[in-house]
Amino acid sequence: MHSSKKRIALCLLAGTAILNPVAAQTAHNIWEPPLKHGIAAAVEDRIITYEEIRRQMSPLIGSIQQESRNAGEFQRNMEELYLEVLQSLVDKVLIIKDFYSEEERAIPRSYIENEYDRILIEDFGNDRRKFLESLRSEGKNPREFRKELEEQIIVSVMTQQMRKSQSEISPEKIEDFYNQNKIHFYQEESVRLRLIMLKPFADESSDLLRQTADKVMGELNSGAPFDKVAENYSQDSRRKRGGDWGWINRPDLREELSLVAFSLDTKTYSQPIPLGRQFYILYVEERRAEGIQPLDEVRDKIENILAGKLARQAQKRWKERLRKDAYVKYF
Repeated sequence: MHSSKKRIALCLLAGTAILNPVAAQTAHNIWEPPLKHGIAAAVEDRIITYEEIRRQMSPLIGSIQQESRNAGEFQRNMEELYLEVLQSLVDKVLIIKDFYSEEERAIPRSYIENEYDRILIEDFGNDRRKFLESLRSEGKNPREFRKELEEQIIVSVMTQQMRKSQSEISPEKIEDFYNQNKIHFYQEESVRLRLIMLKPFADESSDLLRQTADKVMGELNSGAPFDKVAENYSQDSRRKRGGDWGWINRPDLREELSLVAFSLDTKTYSQPIPLGRQFYILYVEERRAEGIQPLDEVRDKIENILAGKLARQAQKRWKERLRKDAYVKYF
């Protein structure tokens, strides 16, 4: 909706309790007076403040600045983010209300305490003083923080309950999706690659490095497993993983290495390849041919795609029902 239409809609609805979607609202500039403080919406018996919206928006502003090509686009993206965050906060209130509409529902206290402890340890290094200082900077106390955690868990639980079981997705639907979207299952030729990278130490000569490479080749030729030799000798970041670089396409490697890697047979290794002052020894564990992946290889992926689609549809209907039955007033 254009900004002028937003303003017209707001004028018509000002001061009234409305059921219209949040997209009909004006995205306020909440970073400057007079809207730096105040209420953005009233949802049932709860209020949503501009401060809550700012807290949700702040971590995302940097990425929006990078994605925006000019000031006008940045402003539009910020307005869209404002409305998305506002809708999310409105939905949160409605989901929590729906959770408590059945008296027997409750979140075990242990769930909340476990999450509380996890955040304290992972985000604050188990430093309670830093944790409490962070809460005070946001105007919260531990009791209020625990309440927020409880509500986050409720939203997560209720959202997960809306997911459809993958068992509802028939083999026929999977096959139909595959046939209609084969182009999306095209794969480039690739190899699952392990490598050993040798480089000279501070004053090590090229002759000494060649001797190390010969020693490595001797162990491989004697039948030593490539991954164990890589753990002992390789000097790259994947050493502890036995030199495992996973699935690699041709463009992922320098041409000097890709020419060798894609010429190797499965379960074979190369001779040392000099590159600059370093040596590389490559090992191909598996190969994938270029082309459309067979259905059996992508069946689980298609199931997840279709299950996700069903889940989004179910969640959309659920949230629309919650909004329809709710009292929401925007300011």
